[in-house]
Amino acid sequence: MKRILNYFTKFEIGLWLSSVVVIIATFFIFKDKDYLTLCASIIGATFLILNAKGNPLGQFLTIIFSILYGFISFKFSYYGEMITYLFMSMPMAIFALISWLKNPYKGNKSQVTVNRISKKEVVFMMLLTLVVTVIFYYILKYFNTANLLPSTFSVTTSFIAVYLTFRRSPYFALAYAMNDLVLIILWSLASVTDISYLSVVICFIVFLVNDMYGFISWKRMEKKQKED
Repeated sequence: MKRILNYFTKFEIGLWLSSVVVIIATFFIFKDKDYLTLCASIIGATFLILNAKGNPLGQFLTIIFSILYGFISFKFSYYGEMITYLFMSMPMAIFALISWLKNPYKGNKSQVTVNRISKKEVVFMMLLTLVVTVIFYYILKYFNTANLLPSTFSVTTSFIAVYLTFRRSPYFALAYAMNDLVLIILWSLASVTDISYLSVVICFIVFLVNDMYGFISWKRMEKKQKED
């Protein structure tokens, strides 16, 4: 416990605790309780704070979250989210985990070395994203995915996020923040049909706050690593 308290700042501990409290409080407001959603949300809040520290354990929890979230999405026929997380986010999280483990900062296994990608790679990433988006659009259309356009855009933002995570760029957190905004819209639409899904909306609002902090944390980490 002492090591954990020393590892995280007071703000980070407060952010994680407040995130979990909001998630649990929202969960118990509704009569139809989905404990799988609660479990996934708490894991999500945990991997976000670990990712903000550049800790590879965060990527391991991302893999678990992707499996759970994929199943939750399947239950509401959000096949776009299911396919995205099970067949893109989860495999990329595995690659990211390997990449982060192979690139510790000065031998510190709890902090990854921050990477800076070139302009040419950014162009390559955007072209690859375009290809992935078009392919997924037709896949999702074939499966009659609910809210097709937002679901497709979620694929776009998710792919950019997982690519930047794999490449250890601080901007992965901003891409995830953009994806959070898309998911807030998607699950808000779902909550019109089933109010219990409002808990998922709250979950992604919490994720948005955490991802914004993650970007700030990584920029600080990048600056400190350059100075060392």
